Amino acid sequence: MLMTVERKPNADIIIVGGGSAGALLAARLSEEPDRRVLVIEAGEEPTDPDIWTPAAWPALQGRSYDWDYQTEPQAGTAGRIHRWARGKVIGGSSCLHAMGYMRGHPSDFQPWADATGDSRWSWAELLPIFQAIENHPLGGDGLHGKDGPLPVYMPDDEVSAVARAFIEAGASLGLPRIRGHNSGEMIGVTPNSLNIRNGRRVTAADAWLTPDVRARENLTILTGAQVRRLTLDGNRVRSLEVEGRKGPIEVCADEIILCAGALESPALLMRSGIGPQDILDAAGVNCLVDMPDIGRNLQDHLLGAGNLYAARKHVPPSRLQHSESMAYMRASDFTGTGRPDIVVGCGVAPIVSESFNAPAPGTAYSLLFGITHPTSRGSVRITGPELGDPLLIDPAYLQTDHDRELFRQALEAARSMGHHQELAEWREAELLPGPLKTNAEIDDFIAQAVITHHHPSGTCRMSKDADAPIDADLRLKALDNLFVVDASVMPSLTAGPIHAAVLAIAETFARTMNSRR
Repeated sequence: MLMTVERKPNADIIIVGGGSAGALLAARLSEEPDRRVLVIEAGEEPTDPDIWTPAAWPALQGRSYDWDYQTEPQAGTAGRIHRWARGKVIGGSSCLHAMGYMRGHPSDFQPWADATGDSRWSWAELLPIFQAIENHPLGGDGLHGKDGPLPVYMPDDEVSAVARAFIEAGASLGLPRIRGHNSGEMIGVTPNSLNIRNGRRVTAADAWLTPDVRARENLTILTGAQVRRLTLDGNRVRSLEVEGRKGPIEVCADEIILCAGALESPALLMRSGIGPQDILDAAGVNCLVDMPDIGRNLQDHLLGAGNLYAARKHVPPSRLQHSESMAYMRASDFTGTGRPDIVVGCGVAPIVSESFNAPAPGTAYSLLFGITHPTSRGSVRITGPELGDPLLIDPAYLQTDHDRELFRQALEAARSMGHHQELAEWREAELLPGPLKTNAEIDDFIAQAVITHHHPSGTCRMSKDADAPIDADLRLKALDNLFVVDASVMPSLTAGPIHAAVLAIAETFARTMNSRR
């Protein structure tokens, strides 16, 4: 059921943000019929038919349901400003992203368990959580789920001939052939697993906010409304000030869950007077709770776009979503095992950054390259107290020697695969980067080539250390009834796309909440 903005609802739980985590939590927490759940989403219901067309995803960026953030100019990327697409719509960024489903490597989660002192965030205890999420073709094998809401598609015949040649090149160089990225082994070559069913994207809203769920009398979804700030009463949130279509309203609930993402969750806290005092002072916000780490620890994956090749013959358009295979590996070692350091992806299209001119579709293809665990750390902060005051987003890209060195090795790996004989049938000539003689020349090309992989995270990290804003139960440590459940709580990035991990975070939290009833 939908509620008009004029009403002042009372609920047991308010979920701020109807994206991936918010959609899952809305469905799971409203399973208890006596628990009233209200979802507040700044965007609207998705209606653009292109959302469900997998190959259309790059063109969705910049449309009305994209927040379309911009970073500060980045010294590490030749002074460039990067546009960050984030979903402003029910379903959130699951309506915009490239549909890749990768849990991450098992060792990615040990730092989470170590940071929190809680084994719920280890691979062993997250494995059944992932399985509960998934409807996987290999489900029932003890590793993959089979009855979950979210389909995980493993393409076969639909994979482009260019991507198949790329996989053969990787195998010839020593990378193992693996069956998908989600068994616990990520190093190897395989087509990407995708959240697609019957040729259509499946968003988090499609998976969890089904018609039956939406019909629940105890679930209210309020769209076109953005939370301006939280009002506090001692160590609790008393109410939320909301800007709706027809003006401001105030809503209240026993418990508040922020699912607004790695940018808007810390921004809402800061607008509410919760955050680093110096930043709040500069923004003209009265600091009520000094929490210096809110908005810090910002992380993102970059991909070099790209190692570009002119095609010997016409490259047919992708029947999937252009980036059809990601090969994870150890740096400088195609036969290495364990947790990957770098990744090379096959783009069945001429994918390049805005620094370069892309050839016509069908005439070229790209190998994308990146690192899996960057050590550069940035921040997000507010510049004023109002919703219209822009966020200052500084991801601090490529600011560490570690990141720059591994990016050089990732480019080298891409070129090794791109020049391999298995791709000779397709390769006419390498167009980018061309001859590079020194590290300075390599670094300059990388700085011009990298683009976001759309994985912002970490700005409200969970940890038991005193400076971390969030505890192992995902509660904001300073308040009794406020929780954060989205990518901002991740202490560190997983090796690949983070969507699966965000869903696992939300499902873990939902189980904890439901067990209290």
